[in-house]
Amino acid sequence: MRVRPLLGAAAGAALLLLTGAGAAPATASALAPTGSVTVGAVGRIAADGTVTLSGTYRCTGSSGPVFVSSSVNQGASTTRHGIGGTRAVCDGAEHRWVNSGRPGSGALEAGAAHVEATVMELRSFGGLPLPAFHAVKNQDITLKQASARR
Repeated sequence: MRVRPLLGAAAGAALLLLTGAGAAPATASALAPTGSVTVGAVGRIAADGTVTLSGTYRCTGSSGPVFVSSSVNQGASTTRHGIGGTRAVCDGAEHRWVNSGRPGSGALEAGAAHVEATVMELRSFGGLPLPAFHAVKNQDITLKQASARR
């Protein structure tokens, strides 16, 4: 799971090279995405290990597909587990997001956790889709065991 940060860093470096460090401020501000994202204070973990995270997002100024992604880690571990992704609508209104995913068996358990949620757009620069970040939120949460339904 350590590939995502490396891909993000590589994509960011490519974006810098493609757009040039000396781009005019007016051009940069015209392309600047805007937005916000929140993370709920409590996430759920089911008996089968499926984790569900949620929150809200708001964004404007998109020209490509936009997604809300989330990842979680626990304790001193630096391993982040991707927990789903949701397609986002950047219309300026506040929307709810809910992501679910099942990391490897026993990877996570009920208790304190750290979540990173990101609103990210894929924009085309010279025909190459590169990430443009609208918002990022890092937050400590509590993973609670989901109650079994009867």
